[in-house]
Amino acid sequence: MAEQQVLVTGACGEIGQALVQELSKRGGYRIVTSDYMPLPDSIKALSAEHVQGDLLYKIKNFYDCDFDFIFHLAASLSSKAEVATEDAHRINVEGTMQLLMLAAYRSEKYKKSVKFLFPSSIAAYGMPDLDSKRKAGLVKEEEWDNPHTMYGCNKLYCEKLGMYYSKFYGQKHLDEQPPHMLDFRAVRFPGLISAYTLPSGGTSDYGPEMLHAAAQGKDYACFVRADTKISFMAMPDAIKSLLMLMDAPRGKLSRTVYNLAAFAITAEDFRQRALKAFPNAKVTFQPNPRRQGIVDSWPEDVDDSRARADWGWMPDYDVDKFFDEYFLPEIRKRYGK
Repeated sequence: MAEQQVLVTGACGEIGQALVQELSKRGGYRIVTSDYMPLPDSIKALSAEHVQGDLLYKIKNFYDCDFDFIFHLAASLSSKAEVATEDAHRINVEGTMQLLMLAAYRSEKYKKSVKFLFPSSIAAYGMPDLDSKRKAGLVKEEEWDNPHTMYGCNKLYCEKLGMYYSKFYGQKHLDEQPPHMLDFRAVRFPGLISAYTLPSGGTSDYGPEMLHAAAQGKDYACFVRADTKISFMAMPDAIKSLLMLMDAPRGKLSRTVYNLAAFAITAEDFRQRALKAFPNAKVTFQPNPRRQGIVDSWPEDVDDSRARADWGWMPDYDVDKFFDEYFLPEIRKRYGK
């Protein structure tokens, strides 16, 4: 059986590296990677071809490639996007639109639907105040979609672009969907935590940063309040979800964008886990107003019942299993603790 062609943009990031490794383990794929940076040693041998550089200027390299799947992971993340808003829009929106146009073109040219997997984010939500956030409970996909950040605005708009190119692009009549449309599928990830890569300064990285510091015997000043609560997920579950959604039959999907959840905890919960694992840990709370405001705009938790019903989503790691079996053993090994 011929190998299926896969493009992974943003392959050097935390999700990208883990996804390339998992696709390689599965076998049966020719993996093409793209990133602004050269590939790290962890995945260099797994990529059949790596296209390095600014994605916007490299899109033309892919028009002769017959991709079956596109995982578009390249993005400017929330904290950085707030500092460089125009650059974030160019990377997050224009890059995504160019790739969607390519996928739509390939779908029509080859008379087969290219599957386009897009990681969106809880940043697509925008809670107006803390009282609303605390009262909201489990938030559904269509609720509170009023992002407070450039990154969140970019993600929400790209969800809409994906819906357009997969449902309405080239339409002749409102009740007539053209054949060979691209197959856009998105998940809204919570804060993702990998045991194997270092935190990269993301807005939800206060938890893993705290534990890495504790494992090294370093003091840590957390940039959000102790009572700050959002949803998190282990990186293996994030990769599992992308591959499950990729495999799901189109007819089983009731929507284009799905919430995902695993466990919701506070910054103080992270501190208690750090103290339990490393009793000499010194963690204080010194909220950064800008970053605190971003996290406060995200829901405490989300309703992922549609993903569970439509394609059988279920995380492998609850909060105890995440800490005890995944995260803490690896950072103890990393720092000799």
